[in-house]
Amino acid sequence: MKQSDSAVRAPVAHAGGGGAMDHMSAMVVFTRAAETLSFAEAGRQLGLSASAIGKAIARLETRLAVRLFHRSTRSVRLTSEGELFLARCQRILGEIEEAEAELALSRASPSGRLRVSIPLVGTLLMPVLSAFMRRYPEVQIDIDFSDRIVDVIEDGFDVVLRTGDALDSQLTMRTLGHYAHVIVASPDYLKRYGVPARPEDLAAHACLQHRFSRTGRLRRWALMRDGAPVEVELPSTAVASAVEPLIAMSEQGLGLTNAPDFAVRKQLADGSLVTVLDAFLHDRIPFRALWPSGRMMPPKVRAFVDFLSEHLFPQAPENGQP
Repeated sequence: MKQSDSAVRAPVAHAGGGGAMDHMSAMVVFTRAAETLSFAEAGRQLGLSASAIGKAIARLETRLAVRLFHRSTRSVRLTSEGELFLARCQRILGEIEEAEAELALSRASPSGRLRVSIPLVGTLLMPVLSAFMRRYPEVQIDIDFSDRIVDVIEDGFDVVLRTGDALDSQLTMRTLGHYAHVIVASPDYLKRYGVPARPEDLAAHACLQHRFSRTGRLRRWALMRDGAPVEVELPSTAVASAVEPLIAMSEQGLGLTNAPDFAVRKQLADGSLVTVLDAFLHDRIPFRALWPSGRMMPPKVRAFVDFLSEHLFPQAPENGQP
């Protein structure tokens, strides 16, 4: 059984008094004696005599009004009450040890290699990722751009960024924000070919479509009217497995494309793209960070998740676990 480092550090000089620290000291003495089943060994580890250990245990038994050990001239062993008390003491001392370790970790500066899995659309996050690298130069980012389903733990990732729902009891999840899709085109294209007024008008326009590399399917443009989906046979003027070239082609006046709003934030701000059919688009998709569950969150992971939450979706409230 692993012995608690916190127990070694805890005060043991007055293990039988009435104060909170004395109660904690008595708990440390009892736990060490119960784990070693030797008053002499417990005393050696704690810097006390076997006699002092025995007296501390006796005072504890008196205070609790229960016998914790069966004693003989050759050995000591736990009573059933002692076994119950040991399990509780180990949990308490373990919590203290983890709290100390977590506090020490929280004071550490983010550093080291950070393995991150990001969906293919994640290349659009490069300005934010670059800003993170400038802010935390001691962190070396190792990015895997992929839409495949990864095993966060088995594949050795520190953080995985994904859209949509994610359920895995082995992972901690934090929603960084939400995004929606917009249909965009350049002002020049709309001047030449007209502005679509209803979803059905898209059938007569050049549509630049995104194909999922994993399935080979075209991503559906989620058009809605009066709460019901609107199905339109869209022309495939151009198809790409990444969003960036579709946005670039749209900026060049080659057609309309359906893209995440955060991916075209800059283009909408400078006017190189404008949105159409906004009244028919109502999706709201969560963008989440996932990492292996554990009581302690490494500084590099915390810094990365906090930074993305603050800079990727600055208007979105933080949800999920810290």
